[in-house]
Amino acid sequence: MAGKIKKLISFLVVIILLVIFAIIAKPFYIVNEGEQVVISRLKTIVATHTEAGLYFKVPFLDKVTTYPKKILSLDGDTQEIQTEEALLIIVDITSRWRITDPQKFYHKFQKLEYGYNRLSDVIDSSCKTIITQNKLSEIVRSSNIINEVEASNENDGNDDSYISSRLEYESVTKGRNELCRQMLAVANKTCEDYGIEIIDIVPRQIKYTDALTESVYNRMIKDRNQEAQHYRSQGEGKKAELLGKLENDKRTIESEAYRKAEEIKGNADAEAAKIYAEAYNKDPEFYTFWKSMESYKKTLKDYNATYSTDMDYFDYLYSATGR
Repeated sequence: MAGKIKKLISFLVVIILLVIFAIIAKPFYIVNEGEQVVISRLKTIVATHTEAGLYFKVPFLDKVTTYPKKILSLDGDTQEIQTEEALLIIVDITSRWRITDPQKFYHKFQKLEYGYNRLSDVIDSSCKTIITQNKLSEIVRSSNIINEVEASNENDGNDDSYISSRLEYESVTKGRNELCRQMLAVANKTCEDYGIEIIDIVPRQIKYTDALTESVYNRMIKDRNQEAQHYRSQGEGKKAELLGKLENDKRTIESEAYRKAEEIKGNADAEAAKIYAEAYNKDPEFYTFWKSMESYKKTLKDYNATYSTDMDYFDYLYSATGR
């Protein structure tokens, strides 16, 4: 009986020791979703795992290095780059990448931060290589739609030749999207042995340097002043045109009004003459008397004295017979 108890105790001790050993040595490890691992033994790769699960390693000899399997982002360093036309610009690049071959990545960098540093240099170099070979318009624009819009505006009847002549933008043959693809191709060619795939490279910000910015602003101010002066000149010309048209319209209206007034006066005089003629024909003697009275009323009030009345004009005024 005592022997069985000793065996049981010995068995339990062995079990406990094995559990303690497993806790201390950690022979098992877990690969989570979105992770991939490299197993190295004395700095030599013995296995890689890219699928999630529970795996075994040799305690105290195997080292587990974990890398992310998901897509990673990298913001490049802001750098000054000279374009093909010798314009110095500041470019800020961002990109997305992932580790496609953890074994190659481990051989080159071992640590993830070393890979970040090297990848940043590769992306900055590819960006500088492509930008220095192209003009600024190719970098900031992706198409010639702005020229198509200007042409459409001109076809719609916009006869502003000054503005149209100023808004002639340089045509692009590649565009920003194509240059980004070229940067990506150059960078991925360098990263072939790194176990890295760069998904895209995109300029996050492109701007002039401070010295060039001031020059550009001054040129923009000059251009806007010229444009404003052009509009003012156009306004003055339009004003003169409208005033001239107004004066012509005024003369036309006055001429037409004068013509109508004279026509009305003529018709009235004709009507009055007709009435006078009819009145004369009815009683010529009374007509002569009435006309004489009207004449006296108008003329004699302006004279204080009459030196002679011996004339036919005063027949109705001084004649004994009243005629």
